Amino acid sequence: MRYYFPYITTILFAFISLCYILDYEDQIETLHQELEVIDSLNNTIDSLKLEIDTLELEAEIWDYNISNSTNLLSAIIFVESSNDDSAYAASEDAVGCLQIRKTMVDDVNRILKRQGKTYKFSYDDRWLRNKSIQMFEVYCKHYGLTTAEEIARCWNGGPRGMDKEATSYYWTKVEDYLSS
Repeated sequence: MRYYFPYITTILFAFISLCYILDYEDQIETLHQELEVIDSLNNTIDSLKLEIDTLELEAEIWDYNISNSTNLLSAIIFVESSNDDSAYAASEDAVGCLQIRKTMVDDVNRILKRQGKTYKFSYDDRWLRNKSIQMFEVYCKHYGLTTAEEIARCWNGGPRGMDKEATSYYWTKVEDYLSS
């Protein structure tokens, strides 16, 4: 029996070690599952933050001070993209229903940062109608655009669009849509 004692001790030690290892593996698997739950909760929190930011932005949506702002926006969307959210003008890198360029996204994000907002838009947001409309509203509100003509011409030609003769043709197209 004395001769077997070292072997029995070794086997017993190996068995106990194996039990600990298996227990650690179970603990590790449990931790991985808990991490997945935490990641899922973090994603939910991020999603809720985005919804809150969106709701804050929507709460700031302003009245265009014209009889039917929805018709004006519809007219601009029609003139810009024929109401196509997937419209893309490669020569200008203008994207989406409102044909937004990267410089517009940069300008809107600059405005939001100046206003102390925590959210900002990405270039990919140009493909989403609701995000494009939000950028449109931030832009128009910031530059104090109140009449249909100001809104249309400055959307087409930048903050000084009213001073540019080239935007008068654009305004005519929008106006034609509004009167049709």
